[in-house]
Amino acid sequence: MADKYHRPILTFYLPRVPAPPELGQDFRTLPDQGEESNVLLATLLRDVKARQALVRETLEDDDDAVEVKLVGSAQGIRNAAELGAAITRAIDFDRAAFRGRAKGEEAFAYLRTLVEAKGVFVLLAGDCGHWSTAIEVSIFRGFAIADRLAPFIVINDQDAKSAWAFTLLHELGHLLLGDTGVSGGTPSAGVEQLCNDAAAAVLVDRAEIVDLQRLLLGGDGDINVIGMLADQARISQSMVAYQLFRFGVIDEGRWTGLRDTFRRLWLAQKSRERERSRGKEGGPNWYVVRRHRLGSAILSVARQGMADGSLTPTRAARMLGVKPMNVYPLLADTRRTTA
Repeated sequence: MADKYHRPILTFYLPRVPAPPELGQDFRTLPDQGEESNVLLATLLRDVKARQALVRETLEDDDDAVEVKLVGSAQGIRNAAELGAAITRAIDFDRAAFRGRAKGEEAFAYLRTLVEAKGVFVLLAGDCGHWSTAIEVSIFRGFAIADRLAPFIVINDQDAKSAWAFTLLHELGHLLLGDTGVSGGTPSAGVEQLCNDAAAAVLVDRAEIVDLQRLLLGGDGDINVIGMLADQARISQSMVAYQLFRFGVIDEGRWTGLRDTFRRLWLAQKSRERERSRGKEGGPNWYVVRRHRLGSAILSVARQGMADGSLTPTRAARMLGVKPMNVYPLLADTRRTTA
């Protein structure tokens, strides 16, 4: 039971069931919250919440720490264009600079740097510490903690890299609205739809989407047409197809068909890359990968805490989600956190 539910054995000897942690709103439209993927998600969210609490405690001891102004700054906004404009202003986002990056990963790194510069911690996490506990994107895409001192955004890195920027902006929308919660599935209405439309408005103009109408013929060639805009805008093909649906260019049936097609193509590409990597010796350095997943913001807090004595290696390890023996080498070089 302890292995299945990722709980300490001592938990099952307590006199009563522990109260669930406060994890904010569940913005998802999903069935059966007791299925295994949701158990893994609950474990991941508990871990993130505990690490966020450690970051907050560390910042509270820092006389120079200030509240993050963007958290809750757009409360009351219910118009996607207005929220998109608020997001753009909050992080000084430049769409041309974003699209000007050579690769999608570099565009995401640019966006992540802007967000972290405003005091938000951006983590990549899609499992509970091992590949066997990977959480499907259909269960969870992102998570936001709208804390004014230590706001967190977690992105499921099991998703395609081309989708990370959209998820980051979506969760940033939740922070501006002052909402803590988990996102996933296909939004149908309300705040989740608002944040989706706002994130899209930041990344692409409505005119760019509507202009595709004259190029779409309803066949397989539409995949290439959508792919061209996706590559140009540094976004996923699925996002372009969804915006086509949202603006009435295609119907829901066509949208779901394209979505499933893009999903199959991505899984096939992922499988091919996995096969190619099996034939290669070695692999990416563990510390480089870990720094990339953690982001420069939380590494900076841990390094400063270790330097001034407010963090012990054990507490720093809990904050970073690593073993105490890994703390010093992990913090030794952060030059490639956004690689």
